[in-house]
Parts: sequence; structure tokens; C-alpha cells
Amino acid sequence: MRPVHHLLALLVVVLWGVNFIFIDFGLRDWPPLLLVAARFTFVVVPAIFFVRFPRGNLRRILVIGVFMSAGQFGLLYTAMFLGLPAGLASIVIQIQAAFTVLVAALVLREVPRRRQVIGILIGLSGLAVIGLSLQASVPMAAFLVALGASLSWAIGNVVARGVKEGTNGVQMTVWSALVVPVPMLGLAFLVNGPAEVVEALTHPTWGVVASVVYTAGCASLIGYVIWNSLLARFPASQVAPFSLLVPLVGVLSAWLVLGDRPTVPELIGGALLLLGVAVTTGVLRTITGGFTRSRRRSRRVVVGEKPEAEHSSTSG
Repeated sequence: MRPVHHLLALLVVVLWGVNFIFIDFGLRDWPPLLLVAARFTFVVVPAIFFVRFPRGNLRRILVIGVFMSAGQFGLLYTAMFLGLPAGLASIVIQIQAAFTVLVAALVLREVPRRRQVIGILIGLSGLAVIGLSLQASVPMAAFLVALGASLSWAIGNVVARGVKEGTNGVQMTVWSALVVPVPMLGLAFLVNGPAEVVEALTHPTWGVVASVVYTAGCASLIGYVIWNSLLARFPASQVAPFSLLVPLVGVLSAWLVLGDRPTVPELIGGALLLLGVAVTTGVLRTITGGFTRSRRRSRRVVVGEKPEAEHSSTSG
């Protein structure tokens, strides 16, 4: 990856990390399920008219939308509405990596590797630290709902493995969003009542508008277009490690903008959780391996040997 590609990956990290702040802005004035419906309405329209139809994969992609879009974000927005701080939400949601391994083991009968089991245990210990240290201002219900969002995301990940080749991430993002707006709107009417929903729809605030525009346009569309383009050009081992920076941006931005200052136990639990994710996904091994190779090349240069040429996955 060249420096410009590193900058693009970091741009996605910032877009996704700041995303939690804009969710918080919208939740101040609108009920969570209605806000999710609005977000994915603008993910679908007008993009669906310009993104190629995923032939042979539509049914599976719609199932992915049920779990990865409707389930994940419906529960995440609800958790934050119930009182889970934006920074803490950006950390807790990352346990989806460990949940994905567990779901794959149960559904696909994939036996986890020893490294994955160790990573899962580290991540779960981090969750336990966070859960046991929650302040009185953060309801346990909000924490548990956020775990439900992570589990829904994990199920979507496992379903996504069955998507046939030829369907890219942009197609999956846009077409999977098709199943979100109407069910979320219906649930909002059921949970919040017609009067509250109609009042919200007829009186959108600047916070709601900013939330919908940012989460749909920047986080969902721009973020995923860049991210999937990088994954298409470079090995996942080079791109995936950047995703671990998202919670860091989420915590720092929530601290600076919203005043959500994390406690020491939350930081310790978050660090354990992210370490568990890094071990589970193999990112930690990739980072340490790259560092080791870099040191070896440096030693060869010192003793006068010519360093090995790096292989590039780019075509140009």
C-alpha cells in the first residue's frame, strides 16, 4: 500500500469513528428505530438506481440486510438511546469479531483455532470488565442491547460468506439496505406510537438532518466504497488492521465533542476487548509479523545485503 492508500484507510477510520457522535445527535430528537429507517432510506435512494443488481445473490443479501443492517443498527441505536455512551458503544460493538467465530462454529461447524479461542476469551474478559464497571448513568439493559447488536452483526457476517463471487461490497451495502426502512418504520409506529412518529417526521431538527446525512452518506456509502475498494486491491491483512483504530477515534471524538469521558475500568476493558479482537482475527500476528520482517530487511541493509522486493497486489 502506498501512502495515499494509508490515508484513505485512515479517512474511513475517522468517518466510522465519528459516526457514533452523529448517531447521538439524531437520538436527541428522534426515536431510534425511526432514525434507523431514515438513515437506510437514504442509503437505498438514489444509490439503488445506479448500483448493479446482484444477480443470483439477492435473497442472501436481503437476509444479510436483516441482520447486518436492520438488526445491528436497530439494536445499536436503541442501546445508545437507552443510555450507552457513544465512545463506549464504539468499543462494545467490536466484539462482533469474536461472536462471528462462535456463530460460524455453531452454524457452519467450523472448529475455532487455538488462537481464535484465546482471542475470544480475552475479548470476553474485556466485556466482563466493562459490564462490571458500568456507572449508574449507564443502564445494564443498554449494554446488553449493544451486545445483541454485535451478535446480529456477527450472524450477518456468517451469512455473507455464502455470497457468490461477482458481488462487490457496494452492491451488498446498497441492496441489503432495501429491507430496513419499512420494517423499522413499522416498528417505530408500534413502539413509539403514531403520534410521536408523525410529530418527529413533520418536525425534523438540524441534529436529525445532520445525523441522517452523515451516517447514510459518509459512514455507509463513502466509507464502504473506499473500504471495499481497498480490500479489492490489497490483501485483507494489510487493510483490516486499520479497523481497530475505529474505537480509538470513537472514544476520543465522543470525549472531545460530547464530554463522554471514559473511566479507567472502561479503558482497561476496552483495551482487552480490542486485544481479543486483534488476536481472534489474526491482525495482531499480521502486525508483529510485519514488524519482524521490517527489522530483518533493516539488518540486511546494514550488512550490505540487498533487501527483498516487496510484492504488490496492485495491477498498475
